[in-house]
Amino acid sequence: MSDARETFTELKLRDQIPDAELDEFWATLEPVTIDFMIGEWKGGEFNTGHKANGFMKRLNWFGKTFNSPTDAKPLVCLDADGNKFSNTKAMKGEASLWMEEFRGEVTATMVYDGRPVHDHFKKVDDNTVMGIMNGKAALDGDRYLYFYLERV
Repeated sequence: MSDARETFTELKLRDQIPDAELDEFWATLEPVTIDFMIGEWKGGEFNTGHKANGFMKRLNWFGKTFNSPTDAKPLVCLDADGNKFSNTKAMKGEASLWMEEFRGEVTATMVYDGRPVHDHFKKVDDNTVMGIMNGKAALDGDRYLYFYLERV
């Protein structure tokens, strides 16, 4: 198991994590391409005490699906019967993938259609990415929301 995967597994199991610790882990990861992100991903979040922690759980969020650079479904949720659907109400639409600079590196980033929100991704391993939600509608003061996606 790689060091990144080992650290990720430990972080995923923790109840609450300081932002600085997640920032340190992020700095060790490598950027990803748009092609790497194509596919279906199951998601989860790291609890840092950010104001948005718990929002995805309330939506019954499953994850994200990237069909192409221009067809990204950021909020794939489960209905009462367990069926997946793209929740376009919660974030006012869907999204697209772009290569963007964040913290001095260019990496695949999901840009929401209806909100000033950008999700930056970096690779933990071939089937796992860490995400940082950025933008005016996502910040809690100057704090980001940290999450992860695992390839289905």
